[in-house]
Amino acid sequence: MNAENIIIVVILIIILIPALRSTIKHMKGEGACCGGPKEKPVRKKIDGKPVKTLIVGIEGMQCDNCKNRVERHLDDIDGVVAKVKLARKKAEVQLYKEVDEQLIVDTIEKLDFKVVSVETV
Repeated sequence: MNAENIIIVVILIIILIPALRSTIKHMKGEGACCGGPKEKPVRKKIDGKPVKTLIVGIEGMQCDNCKNRVERHLDDIDGVVAKVKLARKKAEVQLYKEVDEQLIVDTIEKLDFKVVSVETV
């Protein structure tokens, strides 16, 4: 084996190890997207008129499972009802009581998605 072949093998190993780790994590269902446990869509309803509505831009959602995860975790917050538009990469978050916007952002980012904008409607 000459030096060029050794360099090529080393480069391939450097590239393949992180890729294999990520693939194994994904296939075990530990990834943030698609490979994780299937989330069931839940429709939360609160009577009354929302105090505030936020439009939250979210990067990293790839499938309905991602959408359902974000909706479910936001809906777990008291006084919050969320509806995610996967194609638009946005969540409409209705607040039925005063809720810190940072709590909304932190909840989404703990799911390994990135919040890119928060707008009040």
